[in-house]
Amino acid sequence: MNSVTIQSHMFQWAVDRSGIDMESLLNRFPKLELWAQGAAKPTLKQLENFARATHTPIGYLFLLEPPVERMPIPDFRTVDTRQLQRLSPDLLDTVYICQQRQEWYRDFARSSGNVPLAFVGSVDVTSDVVATAENIRHTLRFDLEERRQMPTWSDALRRFIEQADARGVLVMVSGIVGSNTHRKLDPQEFRGFALADNLAPLVFINGSDTKAAQIFTIAHELAHIWLGQSAVSDTQAVQTPEHVVEQWCNQVAAELLVPIAVIRDEYRSHSPLHEEMSRLARRFKVSTLVILRRIHDVGGITQQQLWQAYRAELERLQNIVAAGSGGNFYQTQAVRVSKRFARALVVSTLEGQTLHRDAFRLLGFSKLATFHELGQRLGVA
Repeated sequence: MNSVTIQSHMFQWAVDRSGIDMESLLNRFPKLELWAQGAAKPTLKQLENFARATHTPIGYLFLLEPPVERMPIPDFRTVDTRQLQRLSPDLLDTVYICQQRQEWYRDFARSSGNVPLAFVGSVDVTSDVVATAENIRHTLRFDLEERRQMPTWSDALRRFIEQADARGVLVMVSGIVGSNTHRKLDPQEFRGFALADNLAPLVFINGSDTKAAQIFTIAHELAHIWLGQSAVSDTQAVQTPEHVVEQWCNQVAAELLVPIAVIRDEYRSHSPLHEEMSRLARRFKVSTLVILRRIHDVGGITQQQLWQAYRAELERLQNIVAAGSGGNFYQTQAVRVSKRFARALVVSTLEGQTLHRDAFRLLGFSKLATFHELGQRLGVA
C-alpha cells in the first residue's frame, strides 16, 4: 500500500493533544516512534486508525503545523485564578455535538412556531442576586419543601432536570463523549457549560461528577441562560472565581438552591460543623461544599475555617468511588440528549421532516430498533 507523507512532529502533537499515554498507543501502532522521528511513513489506513485512536480530525495531521484550537464559547475555567490553556478533544467534541443538537432544535422550534423564551438574557451581572434566584425558582416552579421530601440527591436532580425541561431548557447530562463509552469526561477538566439561545437554550452537565455536584452545576448554568451568555465553567461553590460573570452565577446558584434567609434560620451554630454540613446537605439536596459556603455566608465560620473544612471535605468526596450498573439504556440515552430534544427529534423523524440518518447521528446510535424503542419509552412512537 502507498504510504502518506506527514510532518513527523504532528504525530507527537496528536498524542499530546489526546492525553493518551504513548506506551498504550505503541501497543496499537508499533511504528509510531519511527513515524514521529520521520524514519518511517504510515499507510493511509494506518493514519486513519491513528487519527481515530487519538480523536484527531484526520485533516489536521496533513497540516504543516498544529492548528490553534479555540473554544467556540467563552471559557471561564480557571485554576488558582489562571485560565486553563488545555482544551482536550473530549471537551471540544462535546461542545460541538451539543451545538449541532442545539442548531437542529432551534430550527425545529422556529418551524413549530415556538415563541422566544423571555427569561433568556432577561438579567445582567448588576441584577440583584436574590431577586434573580427567586425569578428562576418561580419560572421553574422550584419548591424547597418538595426537595426536602425527596429521599435522594438523584431524585432531586431528576426533578430539577424535569423542571428546566418543562420550561424549554435542553438539559443534557452525560459522562461520556456522545455515545462512546470509552471516552469518559473528566469533571476535573470541566463540570458543565451553557449555550444561550432564546429558542433553544442548552445546558450540558458532566455526568461523571457526583449527583450533588451536578445539582449545583445545573443551577450555575441556568444563571448563564438567564444572563443570555454562553460559557464553559468549572463551577466550585466554595471558591470565588476571578471573572465577574462566574462570581455572579455562583452567587445566584447558591441562593437558588440554599436561600440565605432559610439557611440563616436553619443553621444550628451549637452543633459540630461536620454534623451540620451533613444535615443541611440532606435537607437542601446539595453538596456539603455548597452548605459550607452558605454557613460561611451567614457568619457561621471564618474564612480560614471555611478553607480548612473545604480541603478536608473535598478530599473525602474525591475518595468516594461511585458504583452502579449504569442504569437503563433508554432512560440514560434520553437524559444524555435531553428528553425534550429526543422527543422532538423522534416526532420530526416519524413525520418525515428529518432523515433517519440525521436523527441517528444526533442521538448517537445506528439501529432502527433502538430508535423505535426510545420513541416508545418517550411516549411518541
